[in-house]
Parts: sequence; structure tokens; C-alpha cells
Amino acid sequence: MRALVVEELAAEYAGCVVKDIPTPDPRPGEVLIQVKASAVNFPDLMQTRGEHQHKPQVPFTPGMELAGEVVALGEGVTQWKVGDQVAGGSRTGGFAEFACSPAAALHRKPETLSFGQAAGYQVAYLTAWVALVSRAKVEPGAWVLVHGAAGGVGLACVDLARVLGCKVIAASASDAKLAIIEKEYQPDAIVNVTGGFKDKVKEITGGRGADVIYDPVGGDIFDESVRCIAFDGAILSIGFTSGRLPVLPVNYALIKGFSVMGVRAGEYGRQFPEKGRANNQAIWDLAAEGQVNPRVHETFGLNNWRPAFDTLADRKVVGKTIVQPDL
Repeated sequence: MRALVVEELAAEYAGCVVKDIPTPDPRPGEVLIQVKASAVNFPDLMQTRGEHQHKPQVPFTPGMELAGEVVALGEGVTQWKVGDQVAGGSRTGGFAEFACSPAAALHRKPETLSFGQAAGYQVAYLTAWVALVSRAKVEPGAWVLVHGAAGGVGLACVDLARVLGCKVIAASASDAKLAIIEKEYQPDAIVNVTGGFKDKVKEITGGRGADVIYDPVGGDIFDESVRCIAFDGAILSIGFTSGRLPVLPVNYALIKGFSVMGVRAGEYGRQFPEKGRANNQAIWDLAAEGQVNPRVHETFGLNNWRPAFDTLADRKVVGKTIVQPDL
């Protein structure tokens, strides 16, 4: 089978190559999937350089999210059969024509989603669900400010917050991206963060500030978010795509009575397995009911993995970039 293989950890994807490798056999508890689509995530890019906390041993095939069709079952697998259409995956293996995944990590692909939409669904929407529901416990009518709203996890939060009945402020540094979000997701407000955003947010919210701020950016965005969070509000720290880890002067938290909550959806599920299973079920139920609208930005063939990766590295993406092996 053809697969993208990381043979050496290096900058600029210098250690990556598409090549023929043996098709894997599913181990006990696994299934073999013919990959119809795989989603590109920032951890995939970081793993090619050895900069992610999960460091698979080289050589390896990156790709943590996929969707496809079950073609073989490992010993002990009873919940799936050959021909089932599934989505999910594991920490690696998705950028290939075939991939093995733990059977328990998969979900039935909803008929409402294409293979591309399903491939890019779980990580983004589970992160948004854990952030909004499990951590912040948002109520309908709450003002939710979503930074990095055009990215995969940001756009999922815009979409999910709308479903939960919140008032959504989509924030980005790109007017073009905000125009797409406004047209396709109808947030209550959009804000270009270039040149500052705290005054705009306060104006939109009637002076109160945002009840919940969803921040996958960090850096200066976090610093200014502290100045427009409502009393008793919550800043949800999702990541640091800006490259700078912010530092909180705790007197701000004391005076304004707000919380800062870290969000790692996967770790939340590992720490609280029953809650993790319930959270996963909740997001896939929403998809099956047609309540959410995951957006595919662009689809690339396996041989064009590099420009696919570049859509994330160059901040071009609105939603999720997909790699389709048979293109």
C-alpha cells in the first residue's frame, strides 16, 4: 500500500516521503480500514519534527483521524463487520491507503456526513464539547468568544456553541475567513482581532464581556482576553498556536472572579472513562441528527500531502483539510 512515512524527524518535512509499504494486519482488538479520507491536524505536523508530546518511533505514518470502510477484523472484534463505514482512528497511521485502528476507538460514520467531514470530526468537536459542556458548563444565552474561529477546533466551537443556544462571537485576524464563517454559520457577531478586540467585545456584550472565551491561540490573544472576560466567566485554554505561552497576573483573576481552565479532551476521557464515552456519544449523536455542520476546507491526494500540510502551517484553512488516498 502507499503511505506517507516519516523516516527521519526533521524541519520542513525533510524526513517525509510517500512510498510503498506492507499493508498491516490487524492485531487483536483492531480492525483494518480502507482509508477513504484522513484529516490534517497540527499534531500531525509537529510529529514530523518530533515536537509533539506523543513521539512515535520512526519510521511511522502520521495521521490521527480517518474515515473509511472496514476490510478485516482482528481477533476478538465483534462490534464491527467487514463493509462497515467507520470514523475515528488512533494517534498515527491515517495518511495511507489502509490503516489499523483499535475497534473501540471507532464510531459508525453518520449518513449525514461525507467521508471527509467524518474524518475531520471527532478531535475538533470533542474538544469543543469538553470545553463548553464538561469544563465551562455553558448555559443557553451565554456569550461565547471563539478565538481562532477559522481553524478546525475553533470552527467546531462556533458551530457547537450555536447548537447549545449560546450567543457566539467569532474572532479571527482575517476578514476573508470571517466572511466565510458569517455566511455559513451565522454567529451573533464577528470580530477582527487585528489591532485589539477587548473594546469590541465589551460593546457587543453590552459592557459585560464574554462569559466564556475559547482560546486555542494563547500569547497576546490570551493577554487581551483577560481584559474582556465577564465577572465569574471562564477562559478555556485549548492550545498555543501563537507560539507563546502566556502568563496570568493572578490579581486579574482575583478582581474579576474568573477561572482559567485547561482543556485536553483526550486526557479528560482517559481520566474519566465513563464521561469520556458519554462525551463521544454525544457528539456523534449530534452528527447523526444533522445538527452540526463540519466544514471541509480542501481535499488533496496522498501525493499532494505537502500542500495539504501547508494549509495549516500557513494558516490558510477554514475548517479541516482532508487527504484522500485514492485521488
